[in-house]
Amino acid sequence: MRSIHVTMNVTLDGVVQGLGRPDEDTRGGFAHGGWGTRYQDDVLAQEMAAGMSRPGDLLFGRRTWEDFIGAWAHREDGNPFTTHLNAATKYVASTTLDDAGAWQNSILLPGEAEKSVAELKAGPGRDLSVIGSASLVRTLHAAGLVDRYTLLIFPLTLGSGHRLFEGPAPLTEFTLTRSVTTTKGVIIAHYRRQ
Repeated sequence: MRSIHVTMNVTLDGVVQGLGRPDEDTRGGFAHGGWGTRYQDDVLAQEMAAGMSRPGDLLFGRRTWEDFIGAWAHREDGNPFTTHLNAATKYVASTTLDDAGAWQNSILLPGEAEKSVAELKAGPGRDLSVIGSASLVRTLHAAGLVDRYTLLIFPLTLGSGHRLFEGPAPLTEFTLTRSVTTTKGVIIAHYRRQ
């Protein structure tokens, strides 16, 4: 059986939308895109590199998968993140995609995510990592499928934008297994489901 590990960038007020670029996700008139870039430092880069170095497969929702295609699929820059993302097996949970051929090593999980991801998780194979994909994470969390979270908690509030948990989330307890604080005040907190 596989485990599911979610990595999510989140502000103090819970916003997960549009971390990297001004045009990354403007849904709902979101005007704060790119809010996370000024917090990059060597500690954050080392922590993310350590996470990428663990063997495993990736799990995406449709929207994040399509965004990652634009940002990573056609780069040939020697960046270890690019190499990792392009080489990894990528599962895409979607009810709207017809196929996942737009990015190498991608496999479509059609139908409802609760069912298709639960079946994937129950089978043999490498652990699954989710990067972003907030809607998918909410669905998986509600279904009790998330085993671990790595939350990168950024020291700012935005006041608007999509949040990690919008509406009720079921009572779920986690244990803090490790934390690191970057030189720019980002807390990287690792949690395991109890």
